[in-house]
This record gives sequence, C-alpha cells and structure tokens, in this order.
Amino acid sequence: MLRSMFAGVSGLRSHQVMMDVVGNNISNVNTVGFKASNAIFSDLLSQTLRGAGSPSQGLTGGSNPAQAGLGARLAAITMNFAQGASQLTGRSTDFAIQGDGTFIVDVGGTRAYTRAGSFNLDALGQLVTQEGGLVLGWNGTNGNVDTNQSISALRIPVGQTIPPVTTTEVGIGGNLPSDAAPGTILNSSINVYNTLGTAVSLRAQFTKVANTAGNVDWQVDVYDPDGNQISGPVTLQFSQTTSEITAPASRQITVPQADLNSIQVGGAIPAGTWDPAGIVLDFGGATDPDRMTGAAQTNSVAALNQDGAPLGSLVSFSVSQEGLISGVFSNGKNQQLGQIALAAFANPAGLEKAGGSLFRSTVNSGEPLIGVAGGGGRGTMSGGTVEMSNVDLAAEFTNLIVAQRGFQANSRIITASDEILQDLVNLKR
Repeated sequence: MLRSMFAGVSGLRSHQVMMDVVGNNISNVNTVGFKASNAIFSDLLSQTLRGAGSPSQGLTGGSNPAQAGLGARLAAITMNFAQGASQLTGRSTDFAIQGDGTFIVDVGGTRAYTRAGSFNLDALGQLVTQEGGLVLGWNGTNGNVDTNQSISALRIPVGQTIPPVTTTEVGIGGNLPSDAAPGTILNSSINVYNTLGTAVSLRAQFTKVANTAGNVDWQVDVYDPDGNQISGPVTLQFSQTTSEITAPASRQITVPQADLNSIQVGGAIPAGTWDPAGIVLDFGGATDPDRMTGAAQTNSVAALNQDGAPLGSLVSFSVSQEGLISGVFSNGKNQQLGQIALAAFANPAGLEKAGGSLFRSTVNSGEPLIGVAGGGGRGTMSGGTVEMSNVDLAAEFTNLIVAQRGFQANSRIITASDEILQDLVNLKR
C-alpha cells in the first residue's frame, strides 16, 4: 500500500515539472527567437516480486517476472530547435536565420549564442542585443572583409565616410546625326571629380566637319566650366555604311592630366589633382546597346556615366543572405562594412539556456562551428525580419490538460491509498 502512495507522489512531482515546462512555453509565446521545451517521463525502478521462470521440456511452461513499479520520474527536458515563423519588422538592425545556426554575442567577456536577431546600434556604432551584448563578426577594412581573421564586436558607425574617388573614365553614348550640316555643334556635359572630390563640369563639344571618303567626321573638343578649351580637337569618324565608329579604333579619347590641370572654375584652378592617366572618354564597345553611333536624323548624344565620386558618408546599410553588411553612402557608392558570424552545433538541443534569449555551449552541444551564413551547414540570413517563438499554442494547451489530468489522477492514488490504510487501522475496532 505504501508503494502505491509513493508512486503517486512521484507522479505528482513529475507532472508538476511538466506543468512548469508548459507554463514557461506559453509565457514565451511571443518571445523573439524562443525555443520550446518538452518534459519527458520514464518509470522508476521496479520491485521484482517473482523472477522469470524458464520452461521445462515436457513438464512445465515458463513464467514471466512479476514486478511492481515504484512510480515515474523526469527523464529529460528536451529543447525543440525547429524553425520559428519570420516576422517582418522593416528595421535594418533586425535579422532572422533561416535554417541552422545561432548569432554569437559577447556578454561581459563571456561568449553566448542566440536566435533572437533583434539588435540595435549603441553610441559607439556597435551592433548589440537588446540587453547590451556585443554581436560578433568580422569588421571590414577599406571595403574588404577577411573572414579568416578572429571574430570581434561588429561596428557600423553612422558617421563613417569613404574618401572621394577620382574620375578616370566618362561614358558617352547616343547618336550623332550623320546628316547634320557642317559646322553643327552638339554638346554634352557631366560632373567629374578630382582627388579632393571637387566636382567640375566638363563639356564635350562635337562639331560636324566635312566628310571623308566612306566616313562621317566629327571634331571633339573638351571645355572647362569657364568655357576654356582644355583638350582637342580630335577627329571621331563613323562608317557611312554601318554608322559605327571607325576611328579611333579604341573607340576612346584620352584627356591627359596636363590638360586637366589647366581647368579653371570662376577664373581659378580648383584645389586637388587628377589621375596621372587622365580621363578617358569612352564611346562604348562595338556591341554595347548604349554605344555611340552615327546614324541619320536623330540627335541623342549624352554623357551617360563617370566613375568618380565626392566624399561620402554612411546613410544606410543592408545585409545579404550570407550576413555581409553593405553600407550605402551619400555619394552613391557601396562598401562592405563587415560580416555577421554564425555558429552551428552538432547537437543544438544540448545548449544550455542562460536567460535573456541566450544559450551557452555545454559538453554535449559540441564545439561551435563558426563561419558565414549559408556555408558549413549554417542557414541563410534575412534582414528586416526576426524569428518568432516556435511555441505551438494548440499543442501547449493540450499538454496543459494532460499535465492537469495527470496530476489529478496521481492525487487520487494518494487519496485511495490513504483510505485503504484507514480501513486497515479500523480493523482493530
């Protein structure tokens, strides 16, 4: 009789823990990156009342053992690392992992791991968790990220700048009308930049000259903002048959550095120098759709692009599926700022919950395999989203009922055992 009472007590304890686990899951139904847990029971040792008997040929049959169980115990609390749903937030510092892997954070000098990708930028431009943990990865140097180096705290300084880029090439395309009268002048202007990022408007002037045998000829001159001719003339020839450029064969004209150094803006030479190779006026490759042509009637000549830029400051950033952080600067240039590191574990369910949506590695989780997203079994990343809790409310409410009924049933065992003991005591009356 006492065995049944203590079995009931063990059942009460086990189902109370199950209730604790279910309650914790439900309370974290909206916790970002939370992973639900399950309580698993097993039976306690059984008392053998009679051992198993072997059969005797032609005499007696075998008998099974007779054992009375001593109750239940908590075998394990397992963590469910299934993927949670993604929620769009639109915040540039929110990230979600699609697949295996965890973010790596430094909390007071101790390394921890998390699936909660709702981060912020602190006053130093460091990427941090909601509780101030430093998100780790590889910082970029001059636009390059070396993932072979050790990971450190990621910084995305909002005031970061990139130096100006000196213009070395200007792309010019469109059409120069072959039927234009000699002396016709067409112009195209574009801003170019020197070593200090000073913007200077250069004007390419195309003047129709007399045709030569089989060719349509134009004269090209380059002028500064003050209207001073700094380069040219150079003859640009088009085939009368194909309307394609025949000379120069390179389809390019170079304005040398010496000519560029004579540029004046408002009567003065602006501060800064130019590339030693000068600026190349590129009229496009023979198969480029926006190349310069010389067909009839249409005038569409235009400076399309140039490769220089002024000083730029960081205005925004984005994150690729590989966790590469790319900054967008005010001068229109992009630069790699860093890369978020992920850690994968052979047994993620072996991680230990440390509070604050953090995990710590254990002897049974395996060593963290640190690398970039999308490689080595690690999942990919998406920016502007977070991974929600993977708690299934329908399953948890069902488990809540099971735990309640299990607790209730075990309490009835104790009550029934008590009544039997009471009847035994009353035998003396």
